[in-house]
Amino acid sequence: MSDPKRAPGEPTEHPATLKFDYDLNAPVETAWRAISSPEMRENWLPEKDLADPEPVHTVPGKEIRYRMRDAEPPHLESMVTFRIAPGLAGGTRLTIIHDLTDVRVSAHRQVPANTDRGPVMLAA
Repeated sequence: MSDPKRAPGEPTEHPATLKFDYDLNAPVETAWRAISSPEMRENWLPEKDLADPEPVHTVPGKEIRYRMRDAEPPHLESMVTFRIAPGLAGGTRLTIIHDLTDVRVSAHRQVPANTDRGPVMLAA
């Protein structure tokens, strides 16, 4: 079942998520061009690091999401989302959210032993 609050391709909340906020001294239009234009994006996010050079999801002028794949084994996949908004003191607020979405990791997520959760048994 899909979550109506999430955009297509948006990852679910996951413990392997990194979130960074930056205040840029550049207009929103310039920041958008840097994250969405393949020629400019290649300078800081090379196509070789992407699972697909085309974005998974785009809200023009606000958000763009790419699928990434590690270059080295086990070649885990992840999603990186770039959100931009006008900054409070001018410029641009850039938020980068990097989610490890590879099914090989989420299918075998381990729970620490000290979580106060009871044992879980699987049906045969």
